[in-house]
Parts: sequence; C-alpha cells; structure tokens
Amino acid sequence: MSLSPSALTRRSLLKTTAIGLVMGVSLPVPLFARSAEPPPLADYKPEYFTAQEWAFVMAATARLIPSDGTGPGALETRVPVFIDRQLAGAYGIAADWYMEGPFDPAANPQLGFQSPLTPAEIYRQGIALFDGWCRQALGSPFAALAPVRQDQALKLLEKNALAAGKPPAGATPAEAGPLVPPELRDFFTLLLANTKEGYFADPKYGGNHAMQAWVYIGFPGARASYAEWATRQNVRYPLGPVSISGERA
Repeated sequence: MSLSPSALTRRSLLKTTAIGLVMGVSLPVPLFARSAEPPPLADYKPEYFTAQEWAFVMAATARLIPSDGTGPGALETRVPVFIDRQLAGAYGIAADWYMEGPFDPAANPQLGFQSPLTPAEIYRQGIALFDGWCRQALGSPFAALAPVRQDQALKLLEKNALAAGKPPAGATPAEAGPLVPPELRDFFTLLLANTKEGYFADPKYGGNHAMQAWVYIGFPGARASYAEWATRQNVRYPLGPVSISGERA
C-alpha cells in the first residue's frame, strides 16, 4: 500500500477494508446508549511500550487513521491500546508462529515472514531506528514533528522498509529515509496492519472503543443472525452493532 497524500485520509485508507464488512448496507443510526468513557489515553499505562515508544505509536496511528473527517480516528477508538496489549501478549512473542531457523530476512517477501525477531522485538527496534532517523534528519523525534512532516516520514519509512535497506543513490538522509535492515522490513507493514486491526476488532481487545468504527461503517458486529441482511443493497440496517460481550452501541 502506498502512502500517497490521499492514502493518509481515513476515508481512502479504510475503504478497501470496510467494503468486505458492510456488504453494501447503509450506515445505521445508533439506537443504544454507549458505555461509560474509559480513562483518557493520556492516563493509560502501557503494558509493553516505554514512554517514548508510546508517544510514537500514539502519533503514528493518529496519522494512519486521522481524527478529521466524518468518523472516529485511531485515537478516538483507542487503537494504541489494542497494539500495546497485543504486543504484551501472545502475538507480541509470536507464541503460535513457527520461529525456528534458518532465517533469511533478505529473502523475497513473497516467501513469507523471514525475520528472526518477534513482532514485539520488531516494534521496539523499529521505533528506535525510526525515531533516531527523525532526530538526525528532521531535527525531532517522530511524535514532535508537525503532521505534514510525520506524513512525509511515514512515506519514507514504508518505501525503505520495502527496499530493505537500499537507499536511492545520491539521496540525502532526509530524502532517502531511514536505512531499514532486512530483519526490520516488516515494521511498517505490521504497524499499518495492527492499526487497522485495532480500529475494526471487537472492543474486548482494547480498540474500537464503543464500537465506533462498526457504527461508522454499518457493521452489525457479533449479532446472532445477520443472514437476511447480507444480500440487501442500499437498505438501512435498523439496529446498531453488538460486541462479543453483548455490549450494544
């Protein structure tokens, strides 16, 4: 996925993901009161991230799914909480992945995940690498940059992650972006995927607070039966979404 200027708007970023969920159903009108607001993100105590890493994740997810527009952004839906909890759990240590060698991080990406690092390790080392580059090339850590500069930096991170440490010939550090070693080339891919997962996942996992993302795209959630609506086009779905725990939006 290319981070062109239009791709950093929430509408274009989520369009492809959402279309498989809504099946053409129009946005519903929420019929149920939402649960009490959780503590502000500023008061959340990360389980995995350090303070500096948390600042990066807050800033990066806010650019990948911004708060402007007609729907909630990553911060409103508490996507950073989802990512933190995932990295602190089984996903972070790749508990159910095959992680035995040999590894070839520089192999063709089509051969699958080749890094010897777990997702949690990729995040930790990737954030340190990227923030270090932002300080050197742009004068501030990523979280302290202006939004336009953050967007530019994320584009370079994606480009050089895909290039796996092959900067353009003759480019300055600010033009070339961070030199991403092969074992970290999945950092941007994981960050973007986990951001979208946190936006659309069931609220029990920490993100999609109050099912705001489901309300926004008209997804019914974990309702017991939805079969009669799956083939209806341009018909307003009359009920709001329901979470796995039974909470209604």
